[in-house]
Amino acid sequence: MLSEVEKATAADEVFAHLEGTAAFILAEHILMYHSLPDELSTRRFLDKWSGRKHFYLPRVNGVNLEILPYEQTRLELGSFHIEEPTGDDMVDPSQIEMMVIPGVAFDRRGNRMGRGKGFYDRLLQTAKATKIGVGYEFQLMDEIPTEEHDVPMDIVITQSGTIIIRNRK
Repeated sequence: MLSEVEKATAADEVFAHLEGTAAFILAEHILMYHSLPDELSTRRFLDKWSGRKHFYLPRVNGVNLEILPYEQTRLELGSFHIEEPTGDDMVDPSQIEMMVIPGVAFDRRGNRMGRGKGFYDRLLQTAKATKIGVGYEFQLMDEIPTEEHDVPMDIVITQSGTIIIRNRK
């Protein structure tokens, strides 16, 4: 229900907060996502920082996500009508220093609700990267239900600011 201007403004605000985090400043290898229409758009952010940071995007392979380098010229429509990278040059998740993850909802303890297929949770199980959830302010809840396999975020960012999660359990 947001206008295109409201969506663009929200994305600019969220990614400006992201740019100010130590995790982003220090990271060279960053997993992003290619946004769906109802997610914060990553396009301007990717364009702005491409060439200065090494970005990667996920690609669905069965029930898992593969990580491949982001190059605007190497994208094609993939699973769930999301633009995904092409090629065979997959990257081990251990090489990624920071992961920027969309969600349907987040809470103040770093819990994330996805779309229910568990793709990101499977990827995040073994990731050592800083996990940053990004979303609109209205997606931030006091508490969301979690399941045993859910992997919480280290940081959650919305238009109104950055929440650093401490002492997660």
